[in-house]
Amino acid sequence: MKPLSLITGNTRGFSIPSLIIGIVLLGALFCFPSFVQSPYALHMMILLFLSTIMGESWNIIGGYTGQYSVGHAAYYGAGAYGTLVLLQKWEIPPWYGMWAGMAVAVLLSLIIGSICFRLRGPYFVLASIAVAEIVRITVLNTPAVTNGAEGILLSDLPPFKIGGTVITDFVSKVPFYYISLLLAIFTIVVTWLLQNSKLGYYVQAIREDQDAAHSLGISLSLYKSIALAISAALTSLAGSFYAIYIKFIDPSTVLSLDLSVQIVLIAIIGGIGTIYGPLIGALVLVPLSEALRSNVIAQGLINCGVVREDSGVGIFLKEHLAHAHVLIYGILVVIVILFMPDGVLGFVKKKSRDWGLGTGKGLDR
Repeated sequence: MKPLSLITGNTRGFSIPSLIIGIVLLGALFCFPSFVQSPYALHMMILLFLSTIMGESWNIIGGYTGQYSVGHAAYYGAGAYGTLVLLQKWEIPPWYGMWAGMAVAVLLSLIIGSICFRLRGPYFVLASIAVAEIVRITVLNTPAVTNGAEGILLSDLPPFKIGGTVITDFVSKVPFYYISLLLAIFTIVVTWLLQNSKLGYYVQAIREDQDAAHSLGISLSLYKSIALAISAALTSLAGSFYAIYIKFIDPSTVLSLDLSVQIVLIAIIGGIGTIYGPLIGALVLVPLSEALRSNVIAQGLINCGVVREDSGVGIFLKEHLAHAHVLIYGILVVIVILFMPDGVLGFVKKKSRDWGLGTGKGLDR
């Protein structure tokens, strides 16, 4: 087993320059809505923060613990459905319902962990997919509670009040921007605390060599279950936020295999086992997803003269590329595995060393 210093790959503290950069960046993010009023720009930032939350959440179980779950849509859906079902049927405000959704996600993770952590490697991956599909089918076939395939449409969101004072009525996207930003910061802080805690050292030891960790007295099932519970709780927060932001959920959007794969890709593309990796992955995937949805890529190829608009290829790209996001994600994963096995963050770190720009230690986080 590798020495603990090599497993963690960083120190507890942050350097002064990185701390200053972080404070400046946070200040800019908090001031962003004051200078940019465009709803579309705020929407893109909200999606970026949401993707960061999902990637950081999965990174705890996949990146730090080495358990590649491809069933995180189950926890995302638990948060989304837990929040909206309570709001729709019992008029419980979502800022209370989200904690119920989190409790369901954690309970679900403990049940899944007790079953799936007996398996390793590809068998664990397949088991996580199977359990997530069981959850999706269960939700689909309980219309009395979840409305089944019709989903749940939220017509109105109650204002957020403290002591009778209305804090926000959620008319604009600005409240959602700040909520998603705070949730993203919270998730990153939780990841950092885990990384530099005894629990973090244990799960990283499990990631490096399970048998060696077990021989040292580390309980594999216990610490895997704890890591999965934390990951599930944070993922459910992302699901709850998505539900109140979009105001519509159904099994195909919050419980699909596509969503589970997208959550994994955010961390893998950016760099697993690091704090900044999922953020980098979100910066790659969110603009790419939006470019595919709005056909910007196809139109760009036509405008650049790569393909003709009236050609068979041009017509095909304009009609089908917007719906080929899974194919594009697959190609992107192949490229990352072949040329950037440590993700974009690891690639940048390696190049910085090759070009003599420094040791790249700051990128290990």
